[in-house]
Amino acid sequence: MKVKKAIIPAAGLGTRVLPMTKASPKEMLPIVDKPAIQYIVEEAVAAGIEDVLIITNRGKGIIEDHFDFAPELEARLEAGGKTAELEEVRRIARLCNVTFIRQKETKGLGHAVSCARSFVGNEPFAVLYGDDVIIGEDPACAQLCRAYEKYGKGVVGIREVTPEQIKKYSSMKVEPLQDGCFAVTDMVEKPQTPEETFSLYSILGRCVLTPDIFDILEHTAPGAGGEIQLTDAMKEMAQTAGMIGVAFTGNRYDMGNKLGILQATCEVALSRPDLGPDFAAYLKELVRTL
Repeated sequence: MKVKKAIIPAAGLGTRVLPMTKASPKEMLPIVDKPAIQYIVEEAVAAGIEDVLIITNRGKGIIEDHFDFAPELEARLEAGGKTAELEEVRRIARLCNVTFIRQKETKGLGHAVSCARSFVGNEPFAVLYGDDVIIGEDPACAQLCRAYEKYGKGVVGIREVTPEQIKKYSSMKVEPLQDGCFAVTDMVEKPQTPEETFSLYSILGRCVLTPDIFDILEHTAPGAGGEIQLTDAMKEMAQTAGMIGVAFTGNRYDMGNKLGILQATCEVALSRPDLGPDFAAYLKELVRTL
């Protein structure tokens, strides 16, 4: 079965990038001239996703506005002959079927995913974490969807991280398969000692799940941080049915991290034909002063 639905959890408080996120959702932080969450939705669309559910909470209505039509703005652009800008604004509203639901209590990623049960129904679905922007020629979500179609199991997007980073993420028990895929049979959230760590492979921002995850989430107890962790539910799935890990390609940017935001802005700007040459020249001059 093709993966046609995706959810984007975007209900976090963004405490790592305060004070910017006091009044503006971190998902709306710009990478050059587009908010982070637009890159994520565009990745999903490029992977063949048709329906996207964005899970928000109080104070994030600006995300809904971004993916809606803006009649006053469109009329002003049309009257001013700004055709390119008008088409881009309208394109955003037409990307795919984007709907929203509120996570009324911030109880963790696992709880956020459970809010999507009626949206998902009995279909496989992708999860694209709202903190993670991944940019590459082959969309990361598409890489996971292909693995799901091949193996018929839940899929996690993984990469090797450092021993210091693994304590902040999750650790996978993996066995190599082929073409950058691994069999995943166990995992642990935020291991704090080498004895708790299966490997340095961690889930970074993407997964494809079967609807079985919802029954598992119903009896998943709060874990790290006192929250219902999606990793804990996927651990049960990996131990019983097995999962697939995909070492995805593409540049990943952590938009919940101030350095990650700066890296994304610089690298995307450098890749842009309209900005790259001038920005590169500016950076070269700036580096000489350091």
